[in-house]
Amino acid sequence: MAGILYVVGTPIGNLSDLSPRAVQTLREVDFIAAEDTRVTQKLLNHFEIKKPLTSYYQHNLRQRGEEILARIAAGENCAIVTDAGMPCISDPGEDLVQLCAQQGIATIVIPGPSAAISALAVSGLSTSRFAFEGFLSTNRKNRMEHLRQIAQDPHTLIFYEAPHKLLDTLRDMLEILGDRRIALCRELTKIHEQVIRTTFSGALEWYADKSPRGEYVLIIEGAKPAQEPALSLEEAVAQVKALRQGGMPVSDAAKQVAKETGYKKGELYRRAME
Repeated sequence: MAGILYVVGTPIGNLSDLSPRAVQTLREVDFIAAEDTRVTQKLLNHFEIKKPLTSYYQHNLRQRGEEILARIAAGENCAIVTDAGMPCISDPGEDLVQLCAQQGIATIVIPGPSAAISALAVSGLSTSRFAFEGFLSTNRKNRMEHLRQIAQDPHTLIFYEAPHKLLDTLRDMLEILGDRRIALCRELTKIHEQVIRTTFSGALEWYADKSPRGEYVLIIEGAKPAQEPALSLEEAVAQVKALRQGGMPVSDAAKQVAKETGYKKGELYRRAME
């Protein structure tokens, strides 16, 4: 009879957040698949749990996944954990769960802390609808394309970010998304936990004279619904022509009316010159 894969959530900082059910599960399974066995060993030592560990991470997931799957199929029970939080969320555990699903092997979730949901809860931004975007690419071209794809998404956006990439990410977000509200949540549940509620420009100013530290969850205000211009395009063009007749250069007139109405400067300029 096949065993069971237990998907076990682990603390994101404070070890007291490991649930009694998670502790019991880790004590009872036959072996544990861990993203980083050194990190997980510290957790097991804290709770005096002695279990065999096998490494399972991004660069060995397919080969090791097949090995883990074979052991479960042979009757062993396995717990999969990540370094912090819920496995399978921006994590190679996703692949192992898919393998089990394809083979009809039972999976049971043991819920635990989630950095994304914890940060959302304390962000002060809308929590009714949200989109988890994970990590942005380190390649700037791919990163900018990702941001363009979600620029009009009205849902609250959730990103993970490392401290050494934070400032570049904030600059790119400001450029593509506009100056929105953001909550920068760092070191959640740890001694230096901090939630900074500001805007993109405010965050860049905040870090102008200090270096980002710790792992971040970024909670970002969704795009506001597009508003219909108060004037029709024809009326806006008429305003440009009136300003031109008053002596203002067409380019300046188009720029001013574009700012007031929301129409594109180039379109107003072209129409006014026809």
